[in-house]
Amino acid sequence: MPEPTPLVRAKGLAVGYGADLASAVCPPISVRLNPGQCLAVIGANGTGKSTFLRALAGLLEPLAGRIEAFGRPIDERSAQFRAYTAIVLDEDAYLPALTTREHLLLTARGHGVSGVSDLVTDLVEEFGLTDRQDAIPTALSSGQRRRLLLAAAFARPRRLLILDEPEQRLDYGMRERLAERLQAERRDAGGVLMATHDELLVRRAATQALLISEDEVRVVSPEAGAQAIEAL
Repeated sequence: MPEPTPLVRAKGLAVGYGADLASAVCPPISVRLNPGQCLAVIGANGTGKSTFLRALAGLLEPLAGRIEAFGRPIDERSAQFRAYTAIVLDEDAYLPALTTREHLLLTARGHGVSGVSDLVTDLVEEFGLTDRQDAIPTALSSGQRRRLLLAAAFARPRRLLILDEPEQRLDYGMRERLAERLQAERRDAGGVLMATHDELLVRRAATQALLISEDEVRVVSPEAGAQAIEAL
C-alpha cells in the first residue's frame, strides 16, 4: 500500500528570527508526521522548540529547507490549512467581551459544528470550567484561561493539533485527561505535534519524540524522549 500523505513534513528546515542561516536557533530539522501519530518536541529552554512550532503554524518564514502540511507548503492564509489545523501557542488569545461558554460556542459554530450546545457543555465540564462558564477571560485565572484555549482547540474540526507546552498551568488530573484526549486524536487518525516538558504526556500520548539541542536534532522513541526530559 502507498504511504499516506503526511500531515506534516519538514526537510532540512532551518528556523530563526533573522534574515539568514546565521540566525538559526537550532540545527536543520527533518521529520514526518503521519495520520494517527503524535510527535513530542523536546529540548531545553532556548533550543528552538517554540520557534519550530511557529514555523509549523505558518507564523514564521523558514530560513532554509522545506515545510509542508497536508502535502502543500504551509500558508496560514490558506483556507484548507486553517480548516484542518487547530493551534494553541504560548500566549493567550481571546475576545475579552465573550464569556467562557460564548468563546466555545462561537468557535464551534464558526467551524460548522452541529450540536454545539451539548459539545460545549461537555468541554466546559471536561476542562474544569463549569463554574466559570459565564465569566469573561479577564476574570479567569491563568490556568483557567489555558484550559479555555485548549477546550477551544477541541471544539472545532481538525486533522492536526499544534500545541506549545499544553501542560502549562495544568494540575496532574487535567494533564491525565489531556493525555487521554491526545490518544483519542490518534485513534481518529488525527495528528498531534506538541512541544512539551511533561513526561506523562510523552509516555502516554506520543508515538515519537524530536530531541532538539544546540548540536543536533534527532527522532527517538517516546521512552527515550521522556528520559531526555528527566535529564534536562
